[in-house]
Amino acid sequence: MGRPGVSGTGTQWDLIVIGGGTAGIVASRTAAGLGARVALVERAALGGDCLWTGCVPSKALIAAAHHVTDARRATGFGVSGVDPVVDFAAVMAHVKGAIAAIAPEDSAEAMQASGVQVVTGSARFTGPDTLDVDRDGRGLRLRFRRALITTGAGPAVPPVPGLREAKPLTSDSAWNLQELPDRLVVLGAGSIGCELGQAFARLGSRVTLVEALPRILAREDPDAARLVREAFDRDGIRVLAGHTVVGVSGGAGQDGTVVLEGPSGTSTIGFDELLVAVGRRPNTAGLEPSAAGVQLDDRGFVRVDDHLRTSNPRIWAAGDVTPLPPFTHTAGVFGSLAATNAVLGLRRSVDLSAVPRVTFTDPEVAAVGRPTWADPGDPAPRTVTRGNERVDRAVVDDRTDGFSRLTLGKRSRIEGATVVGPRAGETLAELTLAVRKHLSTTDLAGTIHPYPTYGDGPWNAAVADVRDRLASPTARRVTAALRRLRRGRSS
Repeated sequence: MGRPGVSGTGTQWDLIVIGGGTAGIVASRTAAGLGARVALVERAALGGDCLWTGCVPSKALIAAAHHVTDARRATGFGVSGVDPVVDFAAVMAHVKGAIAAIAPEDSAEAMQASGVQVVTGSARFTGPDTLDVDRDGRGLRLRFRRALITTGAGPAVPPVPGLREAKPLTSDSAWNLQELPDRLVVLGAGSIGCELGQAFARLGSRVTLVEALPRILAREDPDAARLVREAFDRDGIRVLAGHTVVGVSGGAGQDGTVVLEGPSGTSTIGFDELLVAVGRRPNTAGLEPSAAGVQLDDRGFVRVDDHLRTSNPRIWAAGDVTPLPPFTHTAGVFGSLAATNAVLGLRRSVDLSAVPRVTFTDPEVAAVGRPTWADPGDPAPRTVTRGNERVDRAVVDDRTDGFSRLTLGKRSRIEGATVVGPRAGETLAELTLAVRKHLSTTDLAGTIHPYPTYGDGPWNAAVADVRDRLASPTARRVTAALRRLRRGRSS
């Protein structure tokens, strides 16, 4: 049977996917690969936030900023005469070039080659198994056996007086900048705020980072946050933690002022550009999920069960539109899981025990599994830590500002990890597998690792734990008995 065209409104699709970001693209390809008739509805360009406004542009900007800093650090390696000059227009051209190079992988042509019918327009549910797609004023009614909501999320702008009128930048709109801002104020010191704030500072902006919580990177190991804060100090970033924004004036092309309440009372800071990075809100406006019997939670995210099914048994959801961890890698994995469940009728469950996350600052902060620290008043987990000063690759690179820390459970099984330093995200991959497969420090220590790499950090920590256990009284008695037995046999 040939695949139906979208003009046939009588067609009942096996699966309609709403939203062409990472979750939607992976889900559509998965379902088509299983032989399903799949339609993917997207109102804008395929690729979603990751391609157009998130992972790709931000990491391209960070790469440019790293080169500036590496050039300045070169004098420490005996290389003189290095004085980098930043051409911001060329930097943004690099950012757009990276997007253009990756975009064909997510294009409509690539999707159609995978057996997915792409429908351009804005979708809204009209019933438990129907939706309408608005295509430039022309409506199209589609019927489905199953549907998957993957509409993602967008930057949240809090209701601060004067903030919207200031037309602040967000992670969506920062890529439209034509000139490097002289004074940049960043609201929010989570991963996005820290990444972009440091990148702009290294490119030449005077950056002030404002965070309502007592410290930056509040969800990460405090020692990791401290090292990033020290890096910010070296980069000339002013950090105002424990400060709340109570008002904004000016902006929108004029000199602006942010009014803050902090430990010392009210203060103000000026800005040329204001970047808001304080969280994300789900993209459900206009979708009318209630018409399909799909329930939202109190924050507007689509409610799902452990199998990613919504309150309508015909409809699943995946990606940032759900309350689950909002990462590109989780969107892809969960999109595939939801599509498989929907198309094949399986009941595979979401596994949140080993979800890795990386903050791409310098140094990078990567973490997975159980926390490597305890909140005040809570019992501290058993951990083993090795600093980068004992990692030979870090020593020769002069990048000893970091560490590897493992959270250990019974029988020294690795239940969580934090890695800080260059390429920490790559180093974390092995530890993510260790957490998921319940591996122990003995398993990690007994695995041959290439030398010299930053992977030696977690390996060193595992070796240290194994040696500590071998030094315990029980282990010493066992090894002593084995030595005596060996001597007796040799005599």
